[in-house]
Amino acid sequence: MSQSNSHAHTQNGHEASIAVFIDFENFALGMEHSRKKFEVHKVLERLLEKGKIIVKRAYADWTRYRDYKTALHEAAIELIEVPKRGAAGKNSADIRMCVDAIDMAHSKGHIDTFAILTGDSDFSPLVSKLKENGKTVIGLGMKDSTSTLLVDNCDEFIYYEDLERTAAGVSNAPEIKDDLPKLKKEAFQMIVDTILALKRENRDTLYSSMIKDTLKRKKPQFDESYHGYRTWQDLLEDMERNGVIQLTTDPRSGTFVVTGFGKKK
Repeated sequence: MSQSNSHAHTQNGHEASIAVFIDFENFALGMEHSRKKFEVHKVLERLLEKGKIIVKRAYADWTRYRDYKTALHEAAIELIEVPKRGAAGKNSADIRMCVDAIDMAHSKGHIDTFAILTGDSDFSPLVSKLKENGKTVIGLGMKDSTSTLLVDNCDEFIYYEDLERTAAGVSNAPEIKDDLPKLKKEAFQMIVDTILALKRENRDTLYSSMIKDTLKRKKPQFDESYHGYRTWQDLLEDMERNGVIQLTTDPRSGTFVVTGFGKKK
């Protein structure tokens, strides 16, 4: 599972503002070993569980990675061109990426979380420097090609392989009845997925507003009326009636809180 001694960005319902930096050459090499294609949307979806993504940049000599460019453009990632310096030259993308990340840490105070996609231990000093500047650092890399030094230095490290597993292997998710109308079933499933995502982030109290905010970040087009509900509350109450979730009302704010899955005993 993802290692986490994460202390900052997910507590008290605070929504992180995230900058994503991708050392694409390093990632592409790791991918070639595993014979998988890098699917950037999986990474972004996982990060959207933590907060808003403000900046997305990928660094590479893009003449060598043309196949990936369309998918990255579609995900609105800025592609930074870093030409190769000679055949044996160290990848100068590393240096460019470090300079940009430190620059951003200083110039954009509202960005509190940096997601660094690489497996290269050379980035450990960057991670330390960002943490000195009060930033939370999430690392993301492949299991086989990631240095343990880098993993230990980040506030949290997510393995790319685990992104695929968490999507598939969720054991405690409730059954959504098959005989429900299609649109209703879709809405229920999206909300269950969002609750599971927040549980992964160790959120203690799952306020209905927090669930909706996280869902809207991942699926901006979501609208409960399209799924046949007048309000968000109506949708949650219907999920409870169908035995998918359990609700209570927060005594202070009067808003719904999801306390668990399944029917009340």
